[in-house]
Amino acid sequence: MKYKKTKLKNGLTIITAPIKDSPSVTVLVMVKAGSKYETKDISGLSHFLEHMCFKGTTRRPTAKDISVELDGLGAQNNAFTGQEYTGYYAKAHPKHFHKILDVVSDMYLNPVFDEKEIEKEKGVIIEEINMYEDLPNRSVHEVFMDLLYGDQPAGWSIAGKKEIIRKISRKDFLNYRKKHYVAEATTILVAGDIVEKKAIEEIKKQFSKIPTGKKTGKKKVIEKQLKSEIKIKHKETDQTHIVLGVRAFKAKDNKNYALEVLCTVLGKGMSSRLFQKLRDEMGVGYYVRAGTDEFTDHGYLAVSTGVDKGRVGEVVKAVLNEMKKMASELVPKEEVVKAKEFLLGNMYLGLESSDAMAEYYAIQDVIDDKILTPEEYAKKIQKVTAKDIQKVAKEIMRDNKLNMAIVGNIKNKEELEKIFHF
Repeated sequence: MKYKKTKLKNGLTIITAPIKDSPSVTVLVMVKAGSKYETKDISGLSHFLEHMCFKGTTRRPTAKDISVELDGLGAQNNAFTGQEYTGYYAKAHPKHFHKILDVVSDMYLNPVFDEKEIEKEKGVIIEEINMYEDLPNRSVHEVFMDLLYGDQPAGWSIAGKKEIIRKISRKDFLNYRKKHYVAEATTILVAGDIVEKKAIEEIKKQFSKIPTGKKTGKKKVIEKQLKSEIKIKHKETDQTHIVLGVRAFKAKDNKNYALEVLCTVLGKGMSSRLFQKLRDEMGVGYYVRAGTDEFTDHGYLAVSTGVDKGRVGEVVKAVLNEMKKMASELVPKEEVVKAKEFLLGNMYLGLESSDAMAEYYAIQDVIDDKILTPEEYAKKIQKVTAKDIQKVAKEIMRDNKLNMAIVGNIKNKEELEKIFHF
């Protein structure tokens, strides 16, 4: 799985990942612009701007013009916004590479931000926010981020608040794009059955007029915690949703390889410790999973589950007990081997499509500014030992890093605080 990274004089980054005989090609444009680059008065703008790039360009004046052209190619297209990046992509048969590149580059470089469309799209964004509010298993993650980071960009919802969305103007979009949508902050990735040299030349041509101004940065995340913390959002639900986690490491920290294996042992797959404990042994809930998230200057490990409100206390105790074991006991060799095989097997299975491959390389470039091929990543994981896992666990399984967010029909926080500690 080879790739080529080309840095142009204007600062633009091009990454090509040829996949011989792939039935598709993906064009992905990623920009270092997400919710952590916002201020409170424009919170949610990064995500809103992503929507508006689909609403018309100087060459394709309406949303229908864009969708009709892409549908006519049998293409799939979408976009996504995170805390530190926004991505726009289209995927189609390799013979349509030039056409989807033309559409995606046009959307990225030439959005018109029609004021009538902005006002209409506000309603769409607000309903998207309402939809997430009605999904407690999703909204609990926003409560968790608010608990971890509070009133700073890392703690704000990516979608923003409804009252702020209603106030955003065309001028806000133009100012934000000028600060962030520039060559030095942009990575274009093409993955699939391509002729690499021709693809690079075509990208250079399509993005020859990209703005080259100075990229505006973001504020560093502030992390302060003295003891374990709990935040509860009361909601009349049949199921109580929990995210329980600890502060961990930023993206460039080499300890993340051990953390990934630890996370897999703890709560990835049906044979993981937490799945076996909570679902198969205790029968307390349908889903339980563990995951990590790493950003440029912070990261965390979190366990999420949904259980009956009457069993929250015993579930919290069980999860904490399994987390404590990671620090107090060495993981048996056979379990470490199984976790590595699960982790790497799922990685390779997840990279079977051109869009997955494009995202894999692009996110690394934007977040880490350093790229590991899947094979290089696998070597890092294979080197992790049981002692490495235990060492990382001892570092992060501490009360001054421990947090829990709950969404559900729970009112008695005091009882949970008595048991919520390592």
